[in-house]
Amino acid sequence: MARLNPVTLRGKYVTLEPLSEDHHDGLVDAACDGELWNLWYTAVPRPEEMRSEIQRRLSMQEAGSMLPFTTRLNDPVTGKPGKIIGMTTYCDIDAELPRLEIGYTWNAASVQGTGTNPDSKRLLLAHAFETLECVAVVFSTHWMNMQSRAAIARLGAKQDGVLRATSRMADGSLRDTVCFSIIASEWPQVRSGLDLRLSKKR
Repeated sequence: MARLNPVTLRGKYVTLEPLSEDHHDGLVDAACDGELWNLWYTAVPRPEEMRSEIQRRLSMQEAGSMLPFTTRLNDPVTGKPGKIIGMTTYCDIDAELPRLEIGYTWNAASVQGTGTNPDSKRLLLAHAFETLECVAVVFSTHWMNMQSRAAIARLGAKQDGVLRATSRMADGSLRDTVCFSIIASEWPQVRSGLDLRLSKKR
């Protein structure tokens, strides 16, 4: 796999487009929808931190270690991308295998449970396995983030294990990280499961 280039991915509910500094105001509005930064087990930037977070992700993209996206909600009538609702990335990229992680993801509170997350993951997984030909895609989350753990398991990812005390959170506590993965041979079954879930959403 060569260096990952920015790409736009369009699904049923969302469009993932390359992160840009022009997205700042929309991302601030999305984070304020539910004041997501108050969830101590996540790392959603506060409004005053959003610009530096965008710059951090773009710097990692320049270094080849991340490919960041802005998530937009598709208009239900026209299907065109509209309101910004969050961010996601390809990260921890190993171009030799190739293998990568889908992470640093958050969505506005008002769209959670509406199909936007499985649609986003369907787009990212399809691009990773079918275009980039990854051998595996990884997910990780905080041990205490039960919502995220359940969402990853619903994708069809298998839990690989728990890494203890991997990093320190903003409040000073140590994070235990739960690791999941999907390997290439599992993708057809995972894809079918996601397609079934998305077909039932209205």
